Amino acid sequence: MTQLNTPYPSSAYLTGFLRSRGVDTRQDDLALRLVLRIFCTEGLQRIQEIALKQDVLERSASVNYFLDHAQRYINCIEPVIAFLQGRDATLAHRIAARGLVPEGPRFAALDNTEDDTLTWAFGALGVQDRARHLATLFLNDLADVLRYAVDARFEFVRYGESLASSQPSFDPLAHALAAAPTYIDEVLELLTLETIETHQPQLVLLSVPFPGTVYAALRIAQTIKRHHPTIAIALGGGYVNTELRSLSEPRLFDFVDYVTLDAGERPLLALIEHIQSKRSAQRLVRTFVRDGTDVNYHNWAEPDIAFDDVGTPTWDGLPLQSYLSLLDMLNPMHRLWSDGRWNKLTVAHGCYWKKCSFCDVSLDYISRYDAATAHTLVDRIERIVGETGQTGFHLVDEAAPPKALKAMAQELLRRRMNISWWGNIRFEKTFTPELAELLADSGCIAMSGGLEVASDRLLALMQKGVTVDQVARVTHGFSQSGILVHAYLMYGFPSQTVQDTVDALEYVRQLFLHGCIQSGFFHRFTCTVHSPVGMRPQDYGVSLIPLPEGRFARNDIGFTDPTGTDHGLLGQGLKKAIYNYMHGLGLEEDVRVWFDLPKGQVPKPRVKKNAIAQALGESR
Repeated sequence: MTQLNTPYPSSAYLTGFLRSRGVDTRQDDLALRLVLRIFCTEGLQRIQEIALKQDVLERSASVNYFLDHAQRYINCIEPVIAFLQGRDATLAHRIAARGLVPEGPRFAALDNTEDDTLTWAFGALGVQDRARHLATLFLNDLADVLRYAVDARFEFVRYGESLASSQPSFDPLAHALAAAPTYIDEVLELLTLETIETHQPQLVLLSVPFPGTVYAALRIAQTIKRHHPTIAIALGGGYVNTELRSLSEPRLFDFVDYVTLDAGERPLLALIEHIQSKRSAQRLVRTFVRDGTDVNYHNWAEPDIAFDDVGTPTWDGLPLQSYLSLLDMLNPMHRLWSDGRWNKLTVAHGCYWKKCSFCDVSLDYISRYDAATAHTLVDRIERIVGETGQTGFHLVDEAAPPKALKAMAQELLRRRMNISWWGNIRFEKTFTPELAELLADSGCIAMSGGLEVASDRLLALMQKGVTVDQVARVTHGFSQSGILVHAYLMYGFPSQTVQDTVDALEYVRQLFLHGCIQSGFFHRFTCTVHSPVGMRPQDYGVSLIPLPEGRFARNDIGFTDPTGTDHGLLGQGLKKAIYNYMHGLGLEEDVRVWFDLPKGQVPKPRVKKNAIAQALGESR
């Protein structure tokens, strides 16, 4: 599972590339098909049958509510799905009136603040958005039912994540894959067999970008091996590239034949030649194979495909009209990740900065920077719009370079192309108000970027290359140009104290107050073996906790920080604060109120109340 509103881009990229090289390539999204096959009349009837067999004392509130109102759920599931797919817009009036769909536990948050919250978010006339939010809560209720009654691993985005995330041993996955299939597994098996029957492939490529996609991918592979043992299967994607670089587990190859690392274009060309008996296994590129009981890594020296030459992504074969536009958070910036089908596009391979100490800067997807020309990028945009009929683009770079964005904007304006686009950047000083205006004129509607710890001391330690004042000026320039801004925020970085955390939240409060940012998300720092912190912990004053022995995944690594700060407890307050700030609440409150700690344990912020105002040159 990745997103329900738009396809993950890897298959579109590789399909476009392989077709440009004359390879007959087809693609499909079994994650979406799985959701649609379960969230339908027949699927909910089957879930009802399973839930009724559960011991009454073991049923959760979600399951009880579902069983009490099962027929209402069954009656409205297909109309709601059609509405979220954009096929029945007029249904919004009935959903928004709160009389059509049953309202389970996920609706509880609206009970006491319904009028204030929904009116603040959508006004009197925002019927479509109000209905989409309520329909999303309806689906989330059903996801809870699946998790508590059918498959404890189920989540829309992180399905079975704990089975694969930084797991040194393959045992958890092996046990799960050997267990009797759940209803969800059975549906996925049927979909897999249907897809294989339709396309009759010789080679199947499974993309696993995140830990929450690994279990299902291996269930797909297991089905193919059982019913079509002559089909070759290769595994690749972001999860493989970060977590399986030291792979030596032979049991994985009971399910797949090949595992490829990093950008897929060159390894796949080599792999296809190998399958066609035109190249030996020793001349494979960045590919793991099993030989007897040993896992061997082959990396024949061949240059990667230049980014200018990778071709245009294609979504041909994917059910573009079937994706679901969800609205789970009442925030105009945050909704972009789940609402609307965005054409994913990359401005450049890798990161032009590649210095941040928390990032996997040693790996190819960061370290090898290779940009396409503005002419090439806009040619790709034109072809994608022509194919999909949709003009929204999400630029999925680690950090899109300002020079390339400026050139792309100028080329879009020169060709008089009307598109909407958003992406991820570093909040560096090159993004002047003038450049922000140019980007907005070309169709930029939003930007996300890393403010991280909102502390100049820690930003310098991170080698982020920005200061808090600089971020304030850059984000304010975007906001003044009508571009929404999302800030990625971090806590728990080495040497970060309680005082640092309180100060950071005060900066964030002021950034929201002055309209510099409209959205944000705090995530806890995780040390990885491929980052500067993981490779040189002594430079950051921490010591690493040795990884357990294992032959499978290796990525996240624990560490000991002598400050002894309880970041877990602080994190709860940070997330509560940011949630309220994104809804326009609590911006005048002392930041200490968000932390559930005795008063004396939360220090007063050292940041001046007018710090951001001064950075912006205002008198406040």
